[in-house]
Amino acid sequence: MPETARQIADDLRARIDDGEFGPGARLPGEPALVKDYGVAKMTANGALKLLVTEGVAVSRPGSGTYVREFKPILRDATKRLSRDQWATGKSIWSVDVGERPMTPADLEVFETDAPRWVARALGLSEDERVIVRSRRYLVDSEPVQMATSYLPAALTRDTQIALPDAGPGGIYKRLAELGSEPVHFSEDLRARMPSSEETTALSILPGTPVIEICRTAYTADGQAVEVNRMLLDAGAYALRYSFGS
Repeated sequence: MPETARQIADDLRARIDDGEFGPGARLPGEPALVKDYGVAKMTANGALKLLVTEGVAVSRPGSGTYVREFKPILRDATKRLSRDQWATGKSIWSVDVGERPMTPADLEVFETDAPRWVARALGLSEDERVIVRSRRYLVDSEPVQMATSYLPAALTRDTQIALPDAGPGGIYKRLAELGSEPVHFSEDLRARMPSSEETTALSILPGTPVIEICRTAYTADGQAVEVNRMLLDAGAYALRYSFGS
């Protein structure tokens, strides 16, 4: 029998994945875990807290711990950035969510001086400006991601990219129309704990980390044309990367 909180949590997660506990189902409480696994109450409590922290379950004080009803989003970086996606007018988001309702919120589009780290990433001088597109994304009415794109203002000023609605295919389709089609991408990823402001904006469960992804888009001649800083609720996402040999 498993004896640690981690082992019990992994066993409960496997039972959830197998369908024994469906979305919204109540998980065994501390007394049941103590009996079934032969552990102390503190260990049973720790196992349930791990599932809550990892976004698998939610705690309802006075009621119990329940399987989270929100289905995790599978973010397939390779498919979502494929030219076959945005060049045909589709949103790269549709790869992630399929038919699930996705809503952008708090969209802001403005021009400003390039932050130093953005200027370095885009190969701009310190006095050059950028177009900023900042927004949150809600899936099934739950906030799951914040994203901010930075693009050279000299290239994108007075184009549809500088408007709230970038049009079918989004900013990558517009960049292609400007002769600056992105053909190569790099992503730097790290996990960390969120700030209090980020916790509020994403309605993150206590103790849940965020995944920070910084993506840079390049043209065929190696010119960086966009930097996108994304912050994902780690409890709402699974990440997939596909590679050739």
